[in-house]
Amino acid sequence: MSKHIDTQALGKFIEPVWLDSIVPTLCEYVRIPNKSPLFDPRWEQHGHMERAVQLLADWARRQPIRNLKVEIARLPGRTPLILIEIPGTADTVLLYGHLDKQPEFTGWLPGLGPWEPVLRDGKLYGRGAADDGYAMFASLTAIAALEARGLPHARCIVLIEACEESGSTDLPAHVEALAARIGTPSLVVCLDAEAGDYDRLWLTTSLRGNIVGVLEIDLLTEGVHSGAGSGIAASCFDVLRQLLSRVANEGGEILIEDLKAEIPAARLREMGATARLLGDSVAARMPFVEGAQPMSLDPAELLCNSTWRPTLTVTGIDGLPALADAGNVLVPRLAAKLSFRLPPTVDARRASAALRSALERDPPWGARVRFTTGADSPGWSAPALEPWLEAAVREASRDCYGEDCMSMGVGGTIPFMAMLGERFPKTQFLVTGVLGPHSNAHGPNEFLHIDYTKRLTAAVAYVLARHAER
Repeated sequence: MSKHIDTQALGKFIEPVWLDSIVPTLCEYVRIPNKSPLFDPRWEQHGHMERAVQLLADWARRQPIRNLKVEIARLPGRTPLILIEIPGTADTVLLYGHLDKQPEFTGWLPGLGPWEPVLRDGKLYGRGAADDGYAMFASLTAIAALEARGLPHARCIVLIEACEESGSTDLPAHVEALAARIGTPSLVVCLDAEAGDYDRLWLTTSLRGNIVGVLEIDLLTEGVHSGAGSGIAASCFDVLRQLLSRVANEGGEILIEDLKAEIPAARLREMGATARLLGDSVAARMPFVEGAQPMSLDPAELLCNSTWRPTLTVTGIDGLPALADAGNVLVPRLAAKLSFRLPPTVDARRASAALRSALERDPPWGARVRFTTGADSPGWSAPALEPWLEAAVREASRDCYGEDCMSMGVGGTIPFMAMLGERFPKTQFLVTGVLGPHSNAHGPNEFLHIDYTKRLTAAVAYVLARHAER
């Protein structure tokens, strides 16, 4: 017979910790421009990542958790990792988050900015607080709340990496070096995902994979007058258009079969239920200009598109001058950064090879074309929940939010989940997060919804307590 867990008592512990300790520390964290190595190759010399690591580690060491051990794991040439060990029952729970950040981006509203924290209407604005600086604070506070109430919990390992936004390229080496200390977790808690609304606990059941590559096009040895050259030499932009048309049509549909996967029936049912709940808010999450429309008016179709279908986004172009500097010139070369999102079950390496073949073969007008990728990140599809976890998340959502929990796929990528799923095939996963409507991770005006996050902290504590007694 399961014991009653008083979530109100947990909340009374959690509330002042968030308001008096976590929020002020997160404000300090927002001020640190510790961009991920992909966006700051000289991260080590700049020292911002080290400042963020020390800030979080120092806070962790002050928490009222019995026999807590905090270590900063280091490997040559790699970003550091915060490793926190907390003794408990013989079983192990692994809690995961990251502290590296996306770059600034443009378009922040007046009074807001990436590196200046602003508290407004119950939200903390600034880069990284929601994605994913809060994760360590929520994890440790959930454990501390259990200990304050005398509730048992498993042995807990908290891993906070500093390379997630670069594809977690440094994490496998850390996990391998720490494998004996990590052990084999029976439960993984990942706090780096989305929420469909701010009214309930949301479970992430799948993540798309990601291939990021640079497509380089060289056609001329130098720029030439467009009046003299156009019609004789093609435009590099025309080459780019033709190459992209090989992999995606004008409607955005991906044409390469190796990037596609069948959507499981269970996931289709899940998306139908989520679409019925969220309705038009699925599209309303996007900041459309007046008159613009989503790619479909069917919310279930939009969920399919954004979680189980491949997509292409051109995220940057080099070689075109700014408008103020754009003369009548045929540019000699272009380089476009391409981001492909993959269905959760697609083989990322095979997809990457198929893309390279499609983009590089028989280039238009004999242009010199090269497509290079970095880390090809696979997607992830969650195993079925065991009965104890299914009951625990249902009860946690009802107790902490007053609403039933819901499940959905997420269109983003968390490379560590695929790694853990392969390494620990029998492990259960609670993947959730605070990136709800308009929280805008990676873009301008990113915010952390503080009340939702406090409730999520209590929900995590509840699940950890149920895990310990299962």
